[in-house]
Amino acid sequence: MNSSELCLSIARDLPPLFECALGTKEGVRVRTPMLYPDGGIVDVFVLERDSGYTVTDLGEALGWLRMQSTNVHRSRSQQLLVQDTCQTLGIELFRGQLMIRSIPEHQLAEAVILVAQGVLKISDIWFTLRSRSLQTTSDEVDEWLREKQIDFEKGVREVGRSGQTWTIDFRTSTEERRALVFVLTTGSRGAARRQTEHVLSSCVDLTHLKVAQPTLAFVSLFDDTEDVWHQEDFNLVNEYSEIARWSKPDELERILRDAYDLSVDV
Repeated sequence: MNSSELCLSIARDLPPLFECALGTKEGVRVRTPMLYPDGGIVDVFVLERDSGYTVTDLGEALGWLRMQSTNVHRSRSQQLLVQDTCQTLGIELFRGQLMIRSIPEHQLAEAVILVAQGVLKISDIWFTLRSRSLQTTSDEVDEWLREKQIDFEKGVREVGRSGQTWTIDFRTSTEERRALVFVLTTGSRGAARRQTEHVLSSCVDLTHLKVAQPTLAFVSLFDDTEDVWHQEDFNLVNEYSEIARWSKPDELERILRDAYDLSVDV
């Protein structure tokens, strides 16, 4: 069966949102409606083999996951999550690829969906990476606030004008002012914009708090130890919050203590 015939055969049994196209020399690429956490499209590949067909991601899932972390090696817990995902879906992990081998033609569509689901679940392990990063940065900020003897509450919840409840990483209080501090930290460029958009939405929805508290500051604290932030990210939140960089704690302290001089160079 040539690639065009294989495409037609697979497409007959897949939902309309799946698109089959000529891909590698050995087979075809199926573009799925599923997305990686950063918005990238999940692709699955169908390769013809002597014993039937092989459906694989060609290593894209683990490659994507590796790009989200500065550590090239997965932790033990992440490895177990990958293995558990493969076992649950009946997928083989071979040389970094998710695959199902020796598939008869009439089961190709089902295998494509299973491998795509595996890619999606493994990419979700990114959230464990982000949570660990956020926890580490939050712990550092917590320790720094204690050293500076700045009173604070952690994980504060406030209701916005829309009725939505927002969680703020820190609420600080000094003699001069109070501040709501949003911590932005990630090892992924793709996730960086989503974080800034989330903080912007939070600040806009919570602007009513400043009416009753004129000296209240909204602070976007960027963990710039990772080179993932662009000027556009700072610009996005600059209108509604004060910008602070974790690499410049003196500026952060000035913002938290000074109710009048709020200029911060971005």
